[in-house]
Amino acid sequence: MHQSREPRPDQGLPTTPTGSGLIGAQRPAPSAPFLPSVPFAAPDGLVAGHDFAGHDFAGHDPVDDDPVVDGALGRLAGTVEELRRQLDDAQAHAAGRSVVEMAVGILVERLRCGPTEAARQLDLLAGQAGSTPLELAAGLVNQAAADKISEAAQDFVARAANPASQRVGVRLRNTEADALSATDAAAAARAMLEHALRPLGAVAVAIWAARPDLSLALAGSAGFADAEARRWRHVPPGVVTAARRALDERAPVTYRTLADASVPSIGQHEASGGRVAVPAGVGGRLIGVLEVCWRDELPRWSQSLHRQFEALAELCAATLETWTGDAPDDAPGAGRLEELSRLVDGVLDPCMILEPADDAFPPRFVIRYANPAFVDFAGRPTGAIVGSPLLEAYPLAAQEGNLLEAVEDVHATGAPFKDPRMQLAALVDGVPLTADAYVSISRHGSHVTVLWRLTDSTPKIARLLHHAQRLGRIGGFEEDLTTREVVWNETLFELYGLPATDRPIPLERLVDHAHPDDRHAVGRFLRTLLHHRRPASTAFRLQRADGVTRHIRVVAEPVPDRLEQVSAVRGAYQDVSAQHWTEVALAATRDQLAQSEQQVAERHRLVLQLQHAIMPPSVRSRTLNNLDVAVRYRPAEKDHLVGGDWYDALPLPSGQVLVCVGDVAGHGIEAATGMVALRNALRGLAATGAGPAQLLAWLNSVTHHLTDNVTATAVCGLYDPERRLLRWARAGHLPPVLLRGGAAECLPQVDGILLGVIDQADYQESEIALAPGDRIVMYTDGLIERRDQGLHASLANLVSLSEAAPREGATALDAHLDHLLRFSGADTDDDTCLVGIEVR
Repeated sequence: MHQSREPRPDQGLPTTPTGSGLIGAQRPAPSAPFLPSVPFAAPDGLVAGHDFAGHDFAGHDPVDDDPVVDGALGRLAGTVEELRRQLDDAQAHAAGRSVVEMAVGILVERLRCGPTEAARQLDLLAGQAGSTPLELAAGLVNQAAADKISEAAQDFVARAANPASQRVGVRLRNTEADALSATDAAAAARAMLEHALRPLGAVAVAIWAARPDLSLALAGSAGFADAEARRWRHVPPGVVTAARRALDERAPVTYRTLADASVPSIGQHEASGGRVAVPAGVGGRLIGVLEVCWRDELPRWSQSLHRQFEALAELCAATLETWTGDAPDDAPGAGRLEELSRLVDGVLDPCMILEPADDAFPPRFVIRYANPAFVDFAGRPTGAIVGSPLLEAYPLAAQEGNLLEAVEDVHATGAPFKDPRMQLAALVDGVPLTADAYVSISRHGSHVTVLWRLTDSTPKIARLLHHAQRLGRIGGFEEDLTTREVVWNETLFELYGLPATDRPIPLERLVDHAHPDDRHAVGRFLRTLLHHRRPASTAFRLQRADGVTRHIRVVAEPVPDRLEQVSAVRGAYQDVSAQHWTEVALAATRDQLAQSEQQVAERHRLVLQLQHAIMPPSVRSRTLNNLDVAVRYRPAEKDHLVGGDWYDALPLPSGQVLVCVGDVAGHGIEAATGMVALRNALRGLAATGAGPAQLLAWLNSVTHHLTDNVTATAVCGLYDPERRLLRWARAGHLPPVLLRGGAAECLPQVDGILLGVIDQADYQESEIALAPGDRIVMYTDGLIERRDQGLHASLANLVSLSEAAPREGATALDAHLDHLLRFSGADTDDDTCLVGIEVR
């Protein structure tokens, strides 16, 4: 064992730049062996001791005299605050001392000397290099380790033009020292957040452990509320979070803002800004993820930042190697807190759960949980209360007859306690705050629940008002007309783009800050308010000193004194810039919408013209050899549903008659143009003399290769007049209906996939011999489809309707098709095609 010398208080943050190596302009003392140049980085203010401004290296302000609080209890509260400062100082000392001790060990090995001589050489070399022992120690450890931390440190040292960047090495080494000495993953997470991540603007960090079943377990976290960490303690397999993505991609995952990415993750409501998830592994095996959260947007990503997170991920992996997971469910006290938390979540009043920290007597209670309704009567956020000892959060609770005495009594006896009017007290920044409340305390196993209902809701209302003003960008003001004293709140300084230390601008100078075109309106507002002494409001453009123009609405009223004389004016400014630009964008959107509607109407008109040119809605029947043919087309009732239904009846050079019906999927001009392409392609293919099945096979290839993502159904028939024989095939289409001797039936189904799905397809062909008087009807789905019944029921209705159609007369075939269209029960508003044939 050896002891190293701690950095002296006067060797804190340097005021001059450091060199690039251990040996500066001079060499070490002659008695010491020559030591090669070692790159190092300057510290980041996390060293024990104080700097020349009087700040301690834990980041606290100079220590002022304790606030004066009356009574012995006030002195106790001051002692508690002093002990907290001393604890922070001790933690900062320990972080720096660990790095120095590692450096002394390196010098013992290199210089072949004892620990005392090595510590003396470290101080001597630091003085010659013009740096502090901690800076030199971090440089030595970086060179000896040659790990991710040293890579990140050297990368930042190379950018010596930015002095703040030289402190990265010390930050990372302090993080490493605290993380590796931490007792659990939560302590390691706190070390990473405080030493390495807060300087980067991060507000929270989570360490995830990857489990064999592809789930994630929250091994440790810092910066999140206790309730949030408990909700995310287990992420089941299949839930895509930022950490899960990093594991799956085996690479860092970044989000500019988590809110825009819409990815669920821990702290998504509290820290919805930038997010980085870095996989952590050992020996090529990923065992977890380091997830870092920002409240604002992600800082600009760089290679240097990437190396820092890789170094932290290595520390995360080392921590997870020794992590054993959560306590089993049957461990003493396990599950009790979670069960009790769910119970108090249903309580509408503020409630917190206390737990004894150890077996000491009297017990030291820690606030383990606060329900969603919890409101601190001192106005502090819930996250600042949960996890703190009761006497640290509420030191004045120790006074006689106050909260601590009641909690100890309930914990010892189990008897519930109620007080309809207890005075609660807290010490915030040295100022004692009190509130009267109804208090109820009860014991549940080893835990104690404390419920209070404030009789004075002023703190809660004030807090809500503050947030309402912040969210609504409303700044309040009050101006004394006698003394000309003007008071602004913080939001109003932000609206004007001024620091909070500037003097508020009186109303009489408002014209000087308004846009020239708005000065008349501002003048009218001031005359109404200051001269006529009446409430007034106006909207104007505020021209700030930084060149930014904001759209502002101001409303104000005169304030009378006890003699009903106007002594002051108070009011509020609201930044309505977002609303203004939204209205501008809405007007532009309306114009674009009107133009789009005009274009859509024109497209529909062209589609209808195209359909009517190819397929007139009504065509009188005609005779092809010994076959009467009639066709009908009924457009969709709504213009935007114009579809791709088509029909054709054509005599072929072979003497046969082509009869077909088809339906292209979709609506609009794309469906109409697809319909034209398929109808014309089938006409050309039919001239080859091939049968219906071969024609559909060719038409399928045409649909698959020569059209843009088009699919369609069709039924194709070839009628031979000499043999009165109809050969037919179908491609995913409804079967034709045969009417013979007053009885109707659907032709038997034949196999055939719809057109355009695959490149090559085979189709089955069938044939039927027809007799004079036989009728066959081919149709599209717009004739029978109903939303409230299935396909078989719709086909049965069509068969019944066909049997009731007119069967005799010169125009019986036309009357048959008109009867089907008139009495069809279809309710899908789709277009419909019908082709009817009758053998003479």
